[in-house]
Amino acid sequence: MDVHLRELRYFVAVAEELNVTRAAERLFVSQPALSKQLRVLERQLGFRLFERVHSGVVLTRQGAVLLPVARDLLERWTGGLESARAAAPTGTLVIGMQTAVGRGLQQEALRRFRASMPGWEVSLRLVGWDDPSGGLADGSSDVAFIWLPVPPGLNTYVLVTEERGVAMPDDHPLAELAEVPFAALRDEPFIALPTSSGPLRDFWLGLDARDDEPVVGVTANTPEEVFEAVTSGLGVVLVAEGNATLYNRPGMTYRPVTGLPPGELAIAWREGDGRPQVVAFVESLRRAVT
Repeated sequence: MDVHLRELRYFVAVAEELNVTRAAERLFVSQPALSKQLRVLERQLGFRLFERVHSGVVLTRQGAVLLPVARDLLERWTGGLESARAAAPTGTLVIGMQTAVGRGLQQEALRRFRASMPGWEVSLRLVGWDDPSGGLADGSSDVAFIWLPVPPGLNTYVLVTEERGVAMPDDHPLAELAEVPFAALRDEPFIALPTSSGPLRDFWLGLDARDDEPVVGVTANTPEEVFEAVTSGLGVVLVAEGNATLYNRPGMTYRPVTGLPPGELAIAWREGDGRPQVVAFVESLRRAVT
């Protein structure tokens, strides 16, 4: 039986909150996605973990027995991961990224970090959009470049504020405009992030500027899947201004969009994480953008 750490983390959160909706908000996932993962876990285990009550849920006897075991496994994994990283000559800082960072930020920050923490290694890790924390939630990243909004329990420092635009096929009728009003995109099929990305998915669908449900043409898990879908004519996608250059593709056009608040790219780290390597990298970024 293969049970993933994420499933255990979901189980522990629901057990502590005793409410699936509150646990979903804490985990920064949608309530339906969390409920589905719990059902998958229960099928794998062969027994129920929770019973529904008027106020939410309660642990079954089996669930109550499993809870301390799950907590112990998660704590041991986190501790073991940190020990493994510390086994490098001086240590390894793992940087999570969901897209290319660009904008000169990464290179300048790494130069400053290596000068302030000599001997430290750096590992760049690509994290799927199904984890909106960029690997911080499960401890697989020490810091992460992510777009706001972020899950609870994270500190952030905003690096760049950029307008949102739209990427579309070259032959799209709206490509003739210099700027596209967001209202003109309301009926367009959108390329969407996975539902597990929660509010981040909503932000890049423009839900903060619309009062109706968007049309989702395709769900994509990586930047390559997104822009392949766009050039194939399966939909349009909102992108940050700086990413338009990073992800320029033949057959695809970018246009600024009016009527949308800007996006914010930030460096994030776990609340209370004052390790010298984390502090040094965040400070290196602060200096790089000032």
